[in-house]
Amino acid sequence: MLSRVARPSRLLCVVREQFSPKRNLTKEARVAVLGAAGGIGQPLSLLLKQMPIVSHLNLYDIAHVMGVASDLSHIESRAKVQGFLGPDNLRPCLDGADIVLIPAGVPRKPGMTRDDLFNTNAAIVRDLTAAVAESCPKAMLGIITNPVNSTAPIASEVLKKHGVYDPRRAFGVTTLDVVRSNTFIAEAKGLDVSKTNVPVIGGHSGITIIPLISQCTPPVSFPPEERVKLSMRIQNAGTEVVDAKAGAGSATLSMAFAAAEFCKSLIEALNGQEGKVQCAYVRSEETEAKYFATPVLLGKEGIEKNLGMGKLLDVEVNLLKAAMPELIANIQKGEQFVGDSK
Repeated sequence: MLSRVARPSRLLCVVREQFSPKRNLTKEARVAVLGAAGGIGQPLSLLLKQMPIVSHLNLYDIAHVMGVASDLSHIESRAKVQGFLGPDNLRPCLDGADIVLIPAGVPRKPGMTRDDLFNTNAAIVRDLTAAVAESCPKAMLGIITNPVNSTAPIASEVLKKHGVYDPRRAFGVTTLDVVRSNTFIAEAKGLDVSKTNVPVIGGHSGITIIPLISQCTPPVSFPPEERVKLSMRIQNAGTEVVDAKAGAGSATLSMAFAAAEFCKSLIEALNGQEGKVQCAYVRSEETEAKYFATPVLLGKEGIEKNLGMGKLLDVEVNLLKAAMPELIANIQKGEQFVGDSK
């Protein structure tokens, strides 16, 4: 029997367990966040820093990012954090990245539509994606910058121009629509939100957001008027936050949470974990829209399978019909922007 002096301390046992080879079986995940000093980028980077499955976290922005990186680097978690300031350091930031998340851009303010963001944010996404194409063409690319309905097609068109486009690896991150749907429906029905899941299809703005309440897990039902009201709240939830912040910003914290959840599932899938499903806005043949959000099964190469829309209720079919003209126009606007760019 060990004496008090010889018995290993609890701390030593914890350290041995943490650094035991059996705990380090996953592939290293190198994540780059472009726009890391912004309203979404900072909380997103904090959430990623806390993930044991992230080994390297590279943070890029055109201002203030070195302070953000220094701050995060003091957190006692695995990820090694490094800051990269300005265009001259963009490509070094991307070198070797497995996943690139782009939340860079200007936020929406009261009275602004997502289309109002287009001119500034479209150019930002175009230029950042060009750097991705040149520095880490095999990386998984998650577009967070609004308007996603247009910026995700912009990213795809840029990757095509560089000859490195792989539709399995390019995502418009629409996870926030699912997070909101889960939250609102769980609240309305008194459910455990951690066990509530509502697929959301279509796009990522206004009427293009189509929550499939009929496919909720666990099953739920609402009177028609309440269902319409709930669907409209989900569609307009971004504006709800913009108005509540009264000019101080848009949905940054909830978007960061949603993007981190998406990234976590993607890393787990890249590491071979099966059954990882996320709704995302991707190249699609589900409808006449070239890009469309549906649940997708993630795998080692990105999208393993598009799981489609499933069977829709008549009310959901009507929401889909209402969404299509705007969604198609948004996609065409993004594609035309790249086509017109030099």
